[in-house]
Amino acid sequence: MAFGPHLLLAALEGLVQAAVLALTALGLSLVFGVMRVVNVAHGEFFMLGAVLAWGVTTAVSGHPALGFAAALVVAPLAVGAVALLSERLVLRRLDYNPEATIVATIGLLYILQQAALTFYGPEARPVVPPFNIRLQLPWFGYSAYKLSVIGASAVVLAATWFVLARTRIGLVMRATQYDREIATAFGIPVERVYAGVFALGAMLAAVAAVLIVPISQAHYLMGADPLLLSFIVVIIGGLGSLRGTVVAALLIGLSDGIVSVFFSPTLAKIIATLAVALVLVFRPQGLFGQAAR
Repeated sequence: MAFGPHLLLAALEGLVQAAVLALTALGLSLVFGVMRVVNVAHGEFFMLGAVLAWGVTTAVSGHPALGFAAALVVAPLAVGAVALLSERLVLRRLDYNPEATIVATIGLLYILQQAALTFYGPEARPVVPPFNIRLQLPWFGYSAYKLSVIGASAVVLAATWFVLARTRIGLVMRATQYDREIATAFGIPVERVYAGVFALGAMLAAVAAVLIVPISQAHYLMGADPLLLSFIVVIIGGLGSLRGTVVAALLIGLSDGIVSVFFSPTLAKIIATLAVALVLVFRPQGLFGQAAR
């Protein structure tokens, strides 16, 4: 394959990764931005969404699209319920203390990981995609499902932006993010907002997992890379910035896809880490974040 088509193929693969990464990182950014909680278990919510997607698609008979559609509904709701329960039983009792919640979410990480190992097993299992259509481009064929992942992620991101920027729910979330005490004084139920944000962040990670698992495979250890890359995206893009999350996800996803194809995945991770270091040195608030006053 010539260089041009090879580059296009690498860029398409990078866009697919960027689309999924944007959803996962947005969930982490919301939790970190509103609650000031570093959710180390965020990658395990991603993993749980993939495992549940496998379980639902296996249980639903008939056309693969039926099972996938069911998984796209059931898995995020189930993961959101687990996150809501975790918030009420653990984070709320710690009064959302930043240091204590880091330790607590590390514990939650291992609980979810071991639960998946116990009930799901150590095997990596594939999920059948909802459709198998291959688009014939002038230079090569490409999966239509992978392109649909990009489109679905864009729709979810746009819906999230609308909720945050154009609805009363988003206004309440932003008010809670800016000042918890003043929000409480104005009658905003801060604990309920925190619970909803934590569940929403986990559900976004689960949606990303359901979309990507037909391309990869569900495995109980698959949460580490999404967590690391999500932290990188949040740091580069800027805390609480939807635009920054999308831009940083595109940068990391495209660079990872292109560098991995032409050089090596290790070099791609080194470049991402170097980008984080440069942002922390020269613009600690991120590309689109606001500097602390």
